[in-house]
Amino acid sequence: MAKKALIAVSGGIAVYKVCQVVSDLGKRGVDVQVIMTENATKFVTPLTFEALSKNMVFTDTFDYSYDASIKHITLAQEADVMCVAPATANIIAKLANGIADDMVSSTFLATTCPVIVCPAMNTHMYENAATQANLATLAARGIELVGPGIGKLACGDVAKGTLSPVDEIVEAICKKLGA
Repeated sequence: MAKKALIAVSGGIAVYKVCQVVSDLGKRGVDVQVIMTENATKFVTPLTFEALSKNMVFTDTFDYSYDASIKHITLAQEADVMCVAPATANIIAKLANGIADDMVSSTFLATTCPVIVCPAMNTHMYENAATQANLATLAARGIELVGPGIGKLACGDVAKGTLSPVDEIVEAICKKLGA
């Protein structure tokens, strides 16, 4: 049986890079399930991730049109690893503080498998004391942090805050899966 990776996508410009993460994991035989925040769907549609993963994408915690299961619970239980990428300052704050008000944050709270968080945001947002405290909280709880990298940001600055390279994210996920 294939290992299951739950990819949780939050709303930042780096969402487009996560398409390659999903594709590369699939090529390695990983069963990939994608969940998205509403803001993430403004950058890349769920249909793109459905085509790449061959699985339905879930964005609404309370959508029972697919089946009667409580998706944020069943997806959390089925996952062998969860990766939040890109992890915006907003989703990092929710994860660190136990806020469960969307599909990603609700599923995270129900997850017992290893979790990887891949920060990606403007460098000033990343360096903000609140974001740093939230990242420290996640790390202290055993969450693996991958990135961010240094590169050209959406605002045009070249600084720390870019999503880590796709191959680094894929390797971190595969390492957790033992694949």
